[in-house]
This record gives sequence, C-alpha cells and structure tokens, in this order.
Amino acid sequence: MGKKVKLPKTECCESRKKCDRCPLRMLKEGTLPDGLTVKRRKLVTLDGKKVTKKQLSKAA
Repeated sequence: MGKKVKLPKTECCESRKKCDRCPLRMLKEGTLPDGLTVKRRKLVTLDGKKVTKKQLSKAA
C-alpha cells in the first residue's frame, strides 16, 4: 500500500505559515494533480474554470 495522496484545498487560506494542503505550496513543490493550476489564490483547471470537490477527488 502506498501513501494516500493529499488533495489541495480549493482556495488558499492566506495564512503566513502555509498549510500542507495549500494549493500555492503544492504548485511550488510540484505535487498539484495534473490538469490543475492556481490563479488568484484559487484552484482552477488549466483552462481557467473553477474546480469542484468532486472533480478534485477524481483528479487525484
């Protein structure tokens, strides 16, 4: 059994100390699921559309 993949939050909480699920941190570390990116501290698909939690669970 492998490690369980951490899913990013749909929006950054803007705390000074970034949490483990922060989309900005995951983007920087390269652990964000394929097909997703961050714009204006919100998680979006590569074409710029909002991401739902259902889509997020499928992407991981």
